[in-house]
Amino acid sequence: MSGKYKPKYTRMAQIKTASDLTTYLKTNGVDLAFDETLLPPDESPFGRPIQLKSGKTIGNSLCILPMEGWDGTLDGKPTDFTRKRWLKFAESGAKLLFGCEAVAVCHEGKANPNQLVINADTIGELTKLRLLILDKHREQFGRTDDLVIGLQLTHSGRFCKPNSHKKFESQILYSHPYLNQKFGMNAEYPTLTDEDIDGIIQKYVDAAVLAQQAGFDFVDIKHCHGYLGHEFLSAVNRAGNYGGSFENRTRFLQTIVAGIRQSAPGLEMGIRLSAFDLLPFKKGLNDVGEPELTDAYPYAFGGQQTGLDIDLNEPKAFLDLAQSLGIQLICITGGSPYYNPHLMRPALFPPSDGYLPPEDPLLGVKRQIDVTSELKKAFPALVIIGSGYSYLQEWLPNVAQYVLRNGMADSVGFGRMVLSYPTMPADMIAGRSLVRNHICRTFSDCTTAPRNGLVSGCYPLDPLYKKLPEAEQLKAIKESL
Repeated sequence: MSGKYKPKYTRMAQIKTASDLTTYLKTNGVDLAFDETLLPPDESPFGRPIQLKSGKTIGNSLCILPMEGWDGTLDGKPTDFTRKRWLKFAESGAKLLFGCEAVAVCHEGKANPNQLVINADTIGELTKLRLLILDKHREQFGRTDDLVIGLQLTHSGRFCKPNSHKKFESQILYSHPYLNQKFGMNAEYPTLTDEDIDGIIQKYVDAAVLAQQAGFDFVDIKHCHGYLGHEFLSAVNRAGNYGGSFENRTRFLQTIVAGIRQSAPGLEMGIRLSAFDLLPFKKGLNDVGEPELTDAYPYAFGGQQTGLDIDLNEPKAFLDLAQSLGIQLICITGGSPYYNPHLMRPALFPPSDGYLPPEDPLLGVKRQIDVTSELKKAFPALVIIGSGYSYLQEWLPNVAQYVLRNGMADSVGFGRMVLSYPTMPADMIAGRSLVRNHICRTFSDCTTAPRNGLVSGCYPLDPLYKKLPEAEQLKAIKESL
């Protein structure tokens, strides 16, 4: 959005005191609990370790979430931009790096031409990235035996753009009444065959073998944000082995897990899950997001048939399955940045392909916290990581402390916040005051830039990106909107 946009809702930076926040929440009907006072480090839940069944210990209860990079080489290798981003993860102080980055299991499965790929040609560079994290983290914090590093394995499915930032080369499981039209596919657009899916599953297994060779502690089998793993969960009308029944819709996961157990014994697995979804949203009156109109919507995994409300019965069945498969690490998110971004990434300022928030973004934060809490209560043995906290800004520690202190999640995840303020977790754990001019204000430049073919990063706050020629290009793009 242009700099002239005036948000409908009060900016978090303007809420200065706990009393101000309490008043704002009550006035706007947002039942979001928080701790008015932060505990000293020796009493804080931020530094609480997490013991895994594998015997590994996660040194604290803060986590770095996986992000999709737009700054690799065209053949899927990291660049200096990538390495600098991974160094931020290392110096964050968080002891769980949940996937670090969304790494495609094959070229055709990339979401953008500059996404990392895992294969025989790139594994050496991915190994170096992991070692880079270990060296930096050891330098900053003195030890790495309590640092758990994962690699997120992904195939972008419906949102594949392996060769052009502008052209989708979608690989879909079924014809979606809204998404096919929204992303330029007719109703007859070809769907993946069961044999195609078998081949993709093998690519996941091969990728996991390489990740284990590179020394990663676990792989995240991505099931979120509208990408292929997530689309399986909504493939209710698909025929064959991978659609229809819940058993068939989870066959993709079950077969990958079985393959990894056989080919990479001892490698741990995690899942980042969109545990709820709603109808796709679009720009409505005054560019405010509104849902598509429909009488029934069966494609929202974790949603009711109306597409407007949450139903966690199937997500609970999914977590029950994951637990039975020996998977302990589960990171909770919701929806998709492609068709309802306010669910998973609450913000006042949308990216260029988004819409103005249809609700106070704090309601989006609360929704994710509530869903995560309900799932944690139902599965106490799982290690549940929450996300969607960045919009809280200065108040993130207060809400996170309440969540952890009350057992509503085992770990709190940091996504885009760490791009502008990489050491925020370390500051929280040490009880230091936050550095206000480093705090992410959710301007969404880190998404608007790559949506327009530019390198992703925090252009408003990170000096590296502020000085790039792309910063001026991004400014012109936003003004044109």
